Amino acid sequence: MASEAVAVPVADQADEQHDLKLAAEISLEITLENEPQPEQEQPHRSHDPDHNQKRSDPFQFGSRLLQQTDDVFEFNAWDHVETDDTYKEYAEQQYAMQRDSPVSDFDKYRFNSDPAKWWNLFYKNNTSNFFKDRKWLQQEFPILEKIAEEDAGPITLLEIGAGAGNTAFPILAKNKNPLLRLHACDFSKKAVEVMRAHESYKTDMMQADVWDVAGDELPPGLEEGSVDVALMVFIFSALSPLQWKRAVQNVHRVLKPGGEVCFRDYGRGDLAQVRFRKGRYLDENFYIRGDGTRVYFFDKDELADIWSGQTDEPSDAAPDTEGEATIRPCFEIEDLGVDRRLLVNRAKKLKMYRCWLQGRFRKK
Repeated sequence: MASEAVAVPVADQADEQHDLKLAAEISLEITLENEPQPEQEQPHRSHDPDHNQKRSDPFQFGSRLLQQTDDVFEFNAWDHVETDDTYKEYAEQQYAMQRDSPVSDFDKYRFNSDPAKWWNLFYKNNTSNFFKDRKWLQQEFPILEKIAEEDAGPITLLEIGAGAGNTAFPILAKNKNPLLRLHACDFSKKAVEVMRAHESYKTDMMQADVWDVAGDELPPGLEEGSVDVALMVFIFSALSPLQWKRAVQNVHRVLKPGGEVCFRDYGRGDLAQVRFRKGRYLDENFYIRGDGTRVYFFDKDELADIWSGQTDEPSDAAPDTEGEATIRPCFEIEDLGVDRRLLVNRAKKLKMYRCWLQGRFRKK
């Protein structure tokens, strides 16, 4: 995927503005070397005009492929790039340092006991203009275009972790379906206030509410089996591992049979994980940011097990009533891919390895 043609999907917009700074910090500890160049470079897929263009198929994650003979600093970004040995070694050193200097027990309780507080502060300090619209979502999840077609019929779309509305409002802007109803829910009361104050917020098409996906209730105005599509973009990573089970149960409850989850989140080894310094480690692959919000970095197989019901992850939910059968939510994993990109600063000769996971899960 040519970086000039396609914007890089970003979850935590606050992280994006720090990427160059983070890479600069890492470069102080990693020696970055240019790839050796042959006297005459042979044309290949990355330089073929038929391939070096906007991605057109979901879950393809671009076609600019870095080959051994390439100058890594020729372009701003490369697709499907595995981390090199130097980065892997540095990452392992970082993980060891993080484990040796975890969050104190006092701060662990402070951040885990009231996560809503920190998200409210986040949205209070960052206005809606701070965030970029996620226009790329309909590219990666064609179902979002399909349900917005004029003849799509009655459709209920639930966005979980809607933030300031930077997914919801672009979807509504392109919507031609008069029967589409969008429920935008967020854990943060402040985020919901931002959405409701937006000039494009119209209650005949959209309903914004406070809702905890890992709580005991379903979203306001929605019943079991009432949602066609659930959208979860960089929301699951904000939950504690103890909350995953209940969250998946709630999504399963609210979806219709055959309903679909569109999912994207952080992958393990992403620059955002490696960059964490001392005093940010909550648990394995689970961290606290400087603003008090939490983030987890997933492995592909781990995520598949969670959503397919193949693992008994721990839960902080109340135990089932004695004698009552436990129903394990079951989703079919229709797509689950790893989006690995190498972003570079050509002027400063810096490399930034990013990793995201993207999936489509269907309720059986």
